[in-house]
Amino acid sequence: MVNYYTVKLDEDDLSLFGQFQRKHSHENSEKLEHIIAWIAIIGRKYGAKSIYFRNEAETADTAALPPRNPNLEPTYIEWDNETETGETNNLRLYAFRVNEHVVFLFNGDVKTADKAQNCPNVRGHFKLANKLTAVIETCLRNGDIDWNDDRTDIFFDKNLELNW
Repeated sequence: MVNYYTVKLDEDDLSLFGQFQRKHSHENSEKLEHIIAWIAIIGRKYGAKSIYFRNEAETADTAALPPRNPNLEPTYIEWDNETETGETNNLRLYAFRVNEHVVFLFNGDVKTADKAQNCPNVRGHFKLANKLTAVIETCLRNGDIDWNDDRTDIFFDKNLELNW
């Protein structure tokens, strides 16, 4: 139901989403598995409906995973045995939900503040995701990235460069 894309910056060996996976497969493996489960279930079962994404945009349509509602399946709660309290997944993956069928996955990190702009871990990823979302939106408007007939997939020159 969903076609996922990512972006590779010239100076990097891996795409942004690849960097996210590499870093968090070691540091936050359970949190990463939770987000990967959401990517899979959105892609196979639900479609990229806005309810499954956190709206964390500044000026663009940037969103984040996992969803806000902690009761949606698959769930993730990290328990503190000393206080007997639970926390939802604070690992954020920033994304651009173009429509219910096309999503760009970027990068992210563990969010430690109420707002992404105030968190030293995610601020850079959040700002980059907002910039990339704006550039991709411009490419869609200008026809540098084109749609198939039913708007369930996009097409672009494999050497397309996003300039900002």
